[in-house]
Amino acid sequence: MSLQLEQLRIGYPAATGVQIVVDGLSLALARGEIGCLLGASGCGKTTVLRAIAGFEPLHAGRITLDGVDVAGPEEHWPPERRHVGMVFQDYALFPHLSVAGNVGFGLRGMARAERDARVHVILERIGLEALAGRYPHELSGGQQQRVALARALAPAPSVLLLDEPFSNLDIHTRGRLASEVRDLLKASDITALLVTHDQAEAFAVADRIGVMDRGRILQWSDAPGLYHTPQDRFVAGFIGRGTLVPATVLGLEGEGDVLVRPEHLRCDATGPIRARLIERAFHGPETRAVMALPSGERVEVDLPAGVPVATGDEITFSYCGDARQRFPRDASTR
Repeated sequence: MSLQLEQLRIGYPAATGVQIVVDGLSLALARGEIGCLLGASGCGKTTVLRAIAGFEPLHAGRITLDGVDVAGPEEHWPPERRHVGMVFQDYALFPHLSVAGNVGFGLRGMARAERDARVHVILERIGLEALAGRYPHELSGGQQQRVALARALAPAPSVLLLDEPFSNLDIHTRGRLASEVRDLLKASDITALLVTHDQAEAFAVADRIGVMDRGRILQWSDAPGLYHTPQDRFVAGFIGRGTLVPATVLGLEGEGDVLVRPEHLRCDATGPIRARLIERAFHGPETRAVMALPSGERVEVDLPAGVPVATGDEITFSYCGDARQRFPRDASTR
């Protein structure tokens, strides 16, 4: 494996001792794979990146890069020995250096001609060769992010780490750049680990995604696996547009909660599920609606065009999801 994390435990000093923010986290990425840690702010995902880069010591566990232990019970390589590239949320470009100067900054040990050739190759690969002489303040946000990525790729690191790399961009640029970054990483055959709170970014870029909560990975899978077969209540509610509803409310036999996504509810005049329309918004070919079930749960539904309904109307549905997948109700959900 190009990157392997085994049972990482990471914490910070606190008034009561040590506050553990990452606990028992493990994952593995082969060369050329793109992974993602997906979760809300404060779940520990950026702390994992900092530990891989060498900026945070481990309380327990092991980090292996290209088959070599760089952090563990008796090992802690400093950042400069790990050959890890990092792309930061705020780009961190040097304002006094040109695009070419920024990209070549980490190549100062090379001969001038070799460094210039490497910078040209990288800039050509990301489509910014025409902007080599410009300075960061002369670039758009998307162009600055490409330069930051090029600078991280130039030394050909063993692993590339990306910390919320698209969060400062507008929605249109973010979506387009996410696809471009995936293509670039795949063309470079580099192992990468991204952290983000945005599911769309995770799905667009990563081969494998770990949903994190309170310092742990709850499920490590590809995007279809997380969406269609969540293995945890938190994952089921966090990924996509879905609500956990008691099986009995859906007219199903047996106990536990069932995941209801918009595509799981079909308008049916004789269906067993009755719900009242409380919100709706037009989205082109469909209307996104929020429905209230008699039990109090609210579920999202995509109503087909032309359905004549108004706020307060009652509609009947049939459930067409996977009724076999159940989530037990614990004390906190009763």
